[in-house]
Amino acid sequence: MPDRHHPFARIPLALALGGALQAGAADELRLDDAAREGLGVTIYNEDLALVRDLRRTELVAGENRIAWRNVSAEIRPETALLSAPEGGGTLRLLEQNFDYDLLTPESLLHKYVGREIEVVRTDAEGERTRERAQVLAANGGVVLRYADRIETEVVGHLIYPDVPPDLRDQPTLVLHLETEEAGERALELSYLSGGLSWRADYVAELDPEHNDRMTLNAWVTLENRSGVAYRDARLQLVAGELNQVRERVRAMKSIRFGVNMAEDAMPAREQLDAYHLYTLPRHTDLLNNQTKQVALFAAEAIPVERLLVVSGRHLGARNGDGWSRLPVRTTLSFVNDAAGPDMPLPRGVIRVYAQDSGGQAQFVGEDTIDHTPTDQRVTLTLGESFDVTARRRQTDLERIGDDTVELGFELELANARDTATTVEVRERISGDWRMLEESADHTKAAADLAVWRLEIPAEGRTALTWRVRIKR
Repeated sequence: MPDRHHPFARIPLALALGGALQAGAADELRLDDAAREGLGVTIYNEDLALVRDLRRTELVAGENRIAWRNVSAEIRPETALLSAPEGGGTLRLLEQNFDYDLLTPESLLHKYVGREIEVVRTDAEGERTRERAQVLAANGGVVLRYADRIETEVVGHLIYPDVPPDLRDQPTLVLHLETEEAGERALELSYLSGGLSWRADYVAELDPEHNDRMTLNAWVTLENRSGVAYRDARLQLVAGELNQVRERVRAMKSIRFGVNMAEDAMPAREQLDAYHLYTLPRHTDLLNNQTKQVALFAAEAIPVERLLVVSGRHLGARNGDGWSRLPVRTTLSFVNDAAGPDMPLPRGVIRVYAQDSGGQAQFVGEDTIDHTPTDQRVTLTLGESFDVTARRRQTDLERIGDDTVELGFELELANARDTATTVEVRERISGDWRMLEESADHTKAAADLAVWRLEIPAEGRTALTWRVRIKR
């Protein structure tokens, strides 16, 4: 990529007033990948990428028509920007066209409606005959007019004299520009494209010897559905939510155990305005319709807390005696600090594995995390407990005045395990509330959240009761 300290002219790709083009004023110059000197792709989370494509060419004085081939099929042409990083004289862009009508047998036939082609037939003896015909229609078939008849089916094959200039074998951006000086120039085309995205995928392995530790490997999963390949590209990734004006994912799961990540293969991270920018350490190929994974980081011996959680609610399916069953969720949490990853975590899915008695890794659940800064706690909900259950019922309701009510509740926890366990009970209470009675002390974790931590004996039960006054 060019040295950004050099002066260069930026040219927005829009029609210049008064720059009407004369047909045939300049022959078309095709710029293929062979002319490329640098390629950079910055990929965002939401099906968006910024492509920077540097190519070198010879320009003539006056008008130049450049066919910039092999651009993304998902290019947003209105975002394109042309620059001359090395300077070298004034460039004036007159017009730009994105040709995405690609060459296929069907598109070629459509372009020849109203024109003549040759039909070649081979008989049983191998004799070939040629006959000229005019293409009358090419919708759902072909209609041909010969000198003495009209036919609707082709027996043989068709020969075309040439390929129409507006039919391309690759997505092509055609630039009409004007310069006063002839000579070799470096041109960089930048544009936004859809069809490219990335996400973070995490693999967590619980330590079989220390139940409160885990290893966390993070991978960047890149997907290219833009219609072209990006070879030997400098890839950068932006984590964060960009605001876009909307005018209009396959998941690949990967498990890796016992493989150490090479530190020099991990992306470098830096702050970019309100976002985080990750730069891959080496150039790479990102092929069309390809999913690629790159190591992001690896962290070992991260302290974790494994907890069963019950969330209370006023509504739910009740039995005839007023009891309603509540799910007991299995959770895993850790703090993103110096004892853990200690770096901003991009949004993604964390998949958790634990070893069985035979030492085999078994999948025990997954959860999605949002973009998480450092020093924040990450809590994963992995599933529902099988042998610890909970049920809850309302025991009292008393209205005090027009805007105040007193409610009583009972929660029963049952543990079928042969070891004691701890359950955290979380009760959402809206309004201005005060706890009047409770069988265990609560913590006011938030303005609308009361939390209890209860020990349940092995193969035993524990009950929690509370009475709360709420002013609406």
